[in-house]
Amino acid sequence: MRKTINTACPRNCYSSCSFKVEVEKSQIISIENQPLNKATSEGPCLKGLSYIERVRSGNRILYPQLKLKGEFVRISWDEALTIISNRLTEFKTRFGSHSILFYAASGMSGLLNNVSYNFWRLFGGVTTTYGNLCWPAGLEATRLTLGDNRHNSPWDIENAGLIVLWGKNPAESNIHQSVFIEAAQRKGAKLVVIDPRRTPSSERADLFLQPIPGTDAILALAVAKLIIESNDHSIDFINSYVIGFEKFYELLDNVNIHEASIECGVPVSFISELADLMGSVTPMTIVPGYGMQRYSNGGQTIRCLLALSVITGNIGREGACWHYANLQSYIFDLKKEPESYYPVQDADNPFRRSIPTATLGKSMQAVKSPKLKMAWVERGNPVAQNPDTNETIRAFRKLEFVVVVEQFMTDTALEADLILPAKSMFEQSDIIGSYWNPYIQLKQKVIDPPGEVKPETEIYYLLANKLRFSQEDIDSYIPFPDDKSTDDWLANYLKDHDGLSLEVLKEGPVMAPGIQHVAFSDMNFNTPSGKIELFSVEAEKMWGVNPLPTYEKVLEGHGNRQNDYPLCLLSPVTKNRIHSQFGNLDCIKMLDNEQFVAISSMDASERGIENNDDVRVFNDRGEVKTKARLDNSLRTGNVVIYNGYWNSEGGSPNLLSIDRETDMGHGTAFHDNMVEVELIR
Repeated sequence: MRKTINTACPRNCYSSCSFKVEVEKSQIISIENQPLNKATSEGPCLKGLSYIERVRSGNRILYPQLKLKGEFVRISWDEALTIISNRLTEFKTRFGSHSILFYAASGMSGLLNNVSYNFWRLFGGVTTTYGNLCWPAGLEATRLTLGDNRHNSPWDIENAGLIVLWGKNPAESNIHQSVFIEAAQRKGAKLVVIDPRRTPSSERADLFLQPIPGTDAILALAVAKLIIESNDHSIDFINSYVIGFEKFYELLDNVNIHEASIECGVPVSFISELADLMGSVTPMTIVPGYGMQRYSNGGQTIRCLLALSVITGNIGREGACWHYANLQSYIFDLKKEPESYYPVQDADNPFRRSIPTATLGKSMQAVKSPKLKMAWVERGNPVAQNPDTNETIRAFRKLEFVVVVEQFMTDTALEADLILPAKSMFEQSDIIGSYWNPYIQLKQKVIDPPGEVKPETEIYYLLANKLRFSQEDIDSYIPFPDDKSTDDWLANYLKDHDGLSLEVLKEGPVMAPGIQHVAFSDMNFNTPSGKIELFSVEAEKMWGVNPLPTYEKVLEGHGNRQNDYPLCLLSPVTKNRIHSQFGNLDCIKMLDNEQFVAISSMDASERGIENNDDVRVFNDRGEVKTKARLDNSLRTGNVVIYNGYWNSEGGSPNLLSIDRETDMGHGTAFHDNMVEVELIR
């Protein structure tokens, strides 16, 4: 009998789409839109539709596999768990529990991921990572300025008179947002797109600017100066809700518009037109992308952009928004890791010894007392996704034992000594939030796992018993591996939140309690001063940056170029992948079957390169051999390799990136990345 089940996508994606999944005879038949989610009512993207193939794929890992003489062979679960428990016990006894690295990324979100941390706390502590590959410089910049990371509900953008997509391409990376942008345009809204690349989003723009990568901050400061000099800033708003404006205005004395134009590569006439629009068209929503804050100057850049929303008074009103990250649905965060929640408390053996994820490969090899001997990887593909792939591979190969929990044979899985099969999103229930829409959602179980796949919670339950943890601890911190216990575990998270229950969530998405559909509409700002802070003492104290938003040159790039590597490498996401996921599926390969490097005709001509030539993209960190595609819309001095390709597909841009942190937030600055391209003869 066919049945329809509501569920939701847990990928690291803005949309966090709601689905209706039709199932017959334990097979997924179709995936349809769920209109109850106002943010994603139009239905899933191609990646969402490809889940049918992803679940059934013949390349999926269905059994534990052990590497013997360089080849993976199938073993039983009992053998796998015995081997793992023996190695864990050995390394803990000989070197201490911190000789083991636990690496988890954002491959699948959900509250049940907390069970992983519970297990490792019960184990006595391990080495983990801090920081993030994605967005923390921008999060911290926004927090320092506004006090929280909130933005208006996605559909509010229809109320904007001016929309500025600054380094964001929603037509490919956030397609549901494009629906609301187009609705705003039909009502007369102006659209500005600022991006070194010409993208599908820029094709809809009234004004399109192509700055030199890493120089967005000086462009923003030049615009701010023109707005203030034209008396187009919101004096009443500033006097009521902002501190530091006078000092910010003094800072702008040092900004010369013509010099700024040369620095960022945008003509003065375009800078003036942008300033005129921002100063005269209201309400304005600025939508910054995440790419800009992955430079070494990322946090300060975001503060400069945010200053434009502040000085024009475009905070806290319908259609007036700084639209970066909306964490209002993250209502369970305080339950994840407060100190009182640690089941193992020992001042001499704390749970965490952390290394920065931005410098993972280098730090894995450098850490001592004890050195790392083993790694456990789940929900991530660090070999492809972390900076400096070659260094990361060296680090993993120096370990004595590596366990990877995975669905497919990724670059990281290939480095494993033992692989455990991971569940798909349809094979265990969980609760997820979103960093874009305001909903709490139940990612409801739809089918049973195939083969011998076990959810990670069951893996930890069985391994905890192998290691002979106390039954009391196991029962307290790791759910019994059945659907009822999982539901009970999730229900416990909901009991303190009015209007939330599993029964309600099974019917579809629910607005997070206390949601502000217009962020900061109460004009309450959780900053030290209680106001919007253009001048932040905390920024200087915590991160050593200027307390004002300033333009700082990138460490590697424009104004600091290396003679041997004159081209800036851009590594945007592609609409067909979520980082290194989905690209291995046949339905995706039909549209995206090979990696390439995009290069402008002028840069190609200087190097004797023609369209579809075999080329080598390289620097002193590595190389990628691929095809060249001439792109006349790309700004000269830049090349593009899309993020997310596996080494088996030619390799990711991280073969060329360096491991360094952003200026704040412990983000990853892998977009400071200069390369050269040469023809392979």
